[in-house]
Amino acid sequence: MATNNIVWHDSSVTKEERRKKNNYQSMCIWFTGLSGSGKSTLANALARHLFEANIQTYVLDGDNIRHGLNKDLGFTDEDRKENIRRIGEVSKLFVDSGQIVLTAFISPFREDRQQVRDILSDDEFFEVYVKCSLDECEVRDPKGLYKKARNNEIKHFTGIDSPYEEPENPAIIVDTETQTVEESVKQIVDYLVQKQLIMVN
Repeated sequence: MATNNIVWHDSSVTKEERRKKNNYQSMCIWFTGLSGSGKSTLANALARHLFEANIQTYVLDGDNIRHGLNKDLGFTDEDRKENIRRIGEVSKLFVDSGQIVLTAFISPFREDRQQVRDILSDDEFFEVYVKCSLDECEVRDPKGLYKKARNNEIKHFTGIDSPYEEPENPAIIVDTETQTVEESVKQIVDYLVQKQLIMVN
């Protein structure tokens, strides 16, 4: 195998040095939830809030990633697993670079989310369950995907003919059915400040 000839090359600048210079903890904040629950909206709102507090972030969005890095993947269970595996590895690179990476992916399977958690340290992976009922997500249906799934135009759609496994012990549960975006962002920021991972005014 080709991997037998690959040797890890250490960086001249360490993750710890980057964190010290940035004055905040690099980490992966993993937003998971049904399509239409508000993952991307919330991730981007949080990114803007942190950016204005001089904290560098980057949002990895499920649809955006499938335009490039993962454009070769479909929506079978196998492809979904590979999608999340790749995002986990990319997220690890962002964390190593000293940034806060916000990922907005349905990521329906607990095993796949755990796999990402396992390649990061305990203080680097924070799962945010963006909770919203299937009924409400179908009412919102911002991309018209639920309608297509109900009409059998889309196969393997999470919540319809493919399962979503709710997080069993997420760091944060954000209920977007009852909370505003602003309230949800504040909930997450308060958590990060309480854990002394960031400092904001």
